[in-house]
Amino acid sequence: MLNKKQQSKNSDFQVQRNDYTSDEQIEILHKKTIKELIAPSGIDASNIDHLEIISNVKRYARSFFVSALPRMCTFPELFRDMYMFGDINTSIYITPIPESRSQNELNRTINELETERIVAADRGNINRESGLAQKRLEAEELRDEIAAGFNKLYEASIVSTLFAYSLEDLDKLTKLLSTEMSKSLVGIKSAWGMQEEAFQSNLPLAQDKIKRTHTFDRRSMGTVFPFTTSEVGHATGIPLGFNKQTGVPILFDNFHNSLTNYNMVIFAKSGAGKSVTMKTLISRSAVLMGIQSLALDAEGEYSIVAESLGGINVVLSPNSKTVINVFDIETEVVKDEITGRERAVLNVENKVEDVTQALLTMARGSTRSQDINEVTKQIIAESVAQEYAAYGINSDPMSLYEASSRNSSDMLGRTKKKMPTIGSWYKRLQKNAESNTNPDYRFHYSYLLKVMKQYIREYDGQMAYFDGQSTFDLLDGTLFINLDISQLEERFARPLAQQILLSWIWEKYVKKNSEDRRKAAKKRVIVDEAWMLLPYPEAVDFLNTMARRARKRNVSLAIISQRFQDFYEKPEVQAVLTSSDTKLLLAQDKSEIQYLKEVFKLSEGEAGFLVTCGKGEGLLKVGGDTAILQITPTAKEFEFVETNLNKMVENAKRQQR
Repeated sequence: MLNKKQQSKNSDFQVQRNDYTSDEQIEILHKKTIKELIAPSGIDASNIDHLEIISNVKRYARSFFVSALPRMCTFPELFRDMYMFGDINTSIYITPIPESRSQNELNRTINELETERIVAADRGNINRESGLAQKRLEAEELRDEIAAGFNKLYEASIVSTLFAYSLEDLDKLTKLLSTEMSKSLVGIKSAWGMQEEAFQSNLPLAQDKIKRTHTFDRRSMGTVFPFTTSEVGHATGIPLGFNKQTGVPILFDNFHNSLTNYNMVIFAKSGAGKSVTMKTLISRSAVLMGIQSLALDAEGEYSIVAESLGGINVVLSPNSKTVINVFDIETEVVKDEITGRERAVLNVENKVEDVTQALLTMARGSTRSQDINEVTKQIIAESVAQEYAAYGINSDPMSLYEASSRNSSDMLGRTKKKMPTIGSWYKRLQKNAESNTNPDYRFHYSYLLKVMKQYIREYDGQMAYFDGQSTFDLLDGTLFINLDISQLEERFARPLAQQILLSWIWEKYVKKNSEDRRKAAKKRVIVDEAWMLLPYPEAVDFLNTMARRARKRNVSLAIISQRFQDFYEKPEVQAVLTSSDTKLLLAQDKSEIQYLKEVFKLSEGEAGFLVTCGKGEGLLKVGGDTAILQITPTAKEFEFVETNLNKMVENAKRQQR
């Protein structure tokens, strides 16, 4: 061991001595710094064009410096690849040049350029003369700006170190980096013969040991800072809001070809701005892009938007004369897989399944009865299929029409048949029950006949607004259609109406869109307060199906909800989330944030922001990109997107004045 005198002198570093340790070696160890002590087990600097870092896994490193710059610098493209190119470290050493020195150097440069220009003029080299004259003019302008205090010169040295696990990969990456940098006219050179110095220059020691500098002015110097963030948006689209990190407007195109699907989900607590956001999106996309939207309005908030956009507002209530017939069926246009031509088809089998699902939800009732099973479903499906057959409706699109020579509603002399209704289906159910002798079926027939009576007009059912021929049709080309179900009972009637209307919207609104993108209109279907559907399996199943099939028809399904936990607890509804490429998360309740973190892979910072952010602020996730979004409607837009009752009253008073 060291003697006491040595120990006290070097108390911060003790060395275990053995018979083979010389005093000279001990002295060398004492002179080592903490950085040297914690360094890798070895760095081989014997090669002139790369380093070998010897640790648990051998790595190779090659350092570069910037050798050439373009005349004009563009942010953030100038050194983007040197910051983002895989396993790479980049250091920039910036030294301000004193004004006195910069003035002297610029004056000398101006004189040199003028001398060269005169020589070029004497030799008749017009191109070189004009080029030198332009450079002299730029140098004079820069000198005058510096003298006036509007600009300043800097010297900067840019060093990068690229890492790889094999020499072959390092050579490939070197060529690729050089190619990428040349696209922005930036030249890089390997620090040949001084790899060790360049590597040390790129360590966090603030020591530039190669000093390969370039001169920048204040504006061009600003372009080298790596203030880059995840930018969300498209070249085309509507201004949805501002990126709070950069202040850049976010242009959003719901139907951009870079998206894997056009669906979107919006989750937020009550009062965070869900409806305001969607109304802003609807109105701007209608006016600026001609996108048609249809809202399934559970709270009666979108009627004023329909009025403002010259759209249609349909109210469904126990007292209204509006009827939605769940049996309505339409042809759809599909592409033939062989010829590629479009043809009209009538898919009765799918429609029978959709109607069966809706009738099952009705039969379960608000109590979600457990008496419903596969036998019940089979009884309903058979009677629904019999109804279509009784009306002569089959897979032939012409079976929807009956020939008529006079008073025809169609240019081809065709009149559309009346559709089956819940009332006609109920009568068929009664007949089937009377003729059926199987004792296992009697209970299910009896149950259906009792519980379904409340939906039949003939029996003055309190929920008979779905029984009868539809009283209106959806007009193609209308910018906004609002189906208001806010006056229905909230616990069961509204979720039921949501499911039936979704099926009806699919027939009347979505299926009419051609599969040919050149002919198909851009349409959006909004389901507000979608959490109401979740307790009903048939409704969830249809929502999932619609989410998967919407893109094929150039339709965007927008799901809006304030209770994310309900979605989290139902694995069968996860397809809605996975089929939505756009996700907007506004202010969240603390009780919900853990579920959002797990599903959307949020960082702690993002989760904390969602708990503390203000109204209209949130995270916009488009594909793999995320941005902090601030949505601020204009004063004119607030007249019809505002949902706060007190502010709506104030707006109304202001308009009256």
